[in-house]
Amino acid sequence: MSVDLATVAPGAQVPSQSRRFDGNPNAFNSFFERSGLCVAHFDHSSRVVEANSDFCRQFGRSPREVHGREFGDLLHPSVREKITQQLSRLVYGQRARFTDRIVALRPGNAAFTAELTGLAVHGDGGQVDGVMVLVRPESGEQVSKGLARRSKLLTKMDARILEGVAAGVTTPQLAAHLYLSRGGVEYHVAALLRKLKVSNRAALISKAYSMGIFEVGSWPPKILPEYVKDAAAESA
Repeated sequence: MSVDLATVAPGAQVPSQSRRFDGNPNAFNSFFERSGLCVAHFDHSSRVVEANSDFCRQFGRSPREVHGREFGDLLHPSVREKITQQLSRLVYGQRARFTDRIVALRPGNAAFTAELTGLAVHGDGGQVDGVMVLVRPESGEQVSKGLARRSKLLTKMDARILEGVAAGVTTPQLAAHLYLSRGGVEYHVAALLRKLKVSNRAALISKAYSMGIFEVGSWPPKILPEYVKDAAAESA
């Protein structure tokens, strides 16, 4: 296995004689256990093969809980698909590395944001053996509590109106599309403003994105089903 340590951990203090790891797993593991970095090694299916103690601690889990687990299970639904696709591109040799922002989950759905760097790990024959990831938590871990709960905050009508507002649809257009009066649309918007504790439509959409309510990378905007009440819950 071959990994360029300087590439995996830019900015980390890496001795010049150890800047490249080539087939010495003991030296490799020793470096990352003592580096203060959150590092893990995934197989082709993005399952955790090994992770250092800092990685396990950051995700609030024991090594036994982390090993063999799909990395997507540790991510918030709003970023899960995007990051899984990025990791797959590394496995299939479509790119050598990537860096992206993630929202990750600890037990109890506590959330934190971090920068993730993924790097393809090559075997002796040049084939991709797996993926190495480095997780750098953002300073202060400023994540809204609502982000992690994935509670069903919205009725189906709330969701459709919020999607429309995020897409820039006007009140008259929303009213016609949803078979509501203009006053009905404004009533729902006002209720959403109170629910998310913001003062205007721009802040409403910004808050919804920051909470992970919208699916990342989708257009027109789409709300994740985890936040929408089913019919039984609405009538309760």
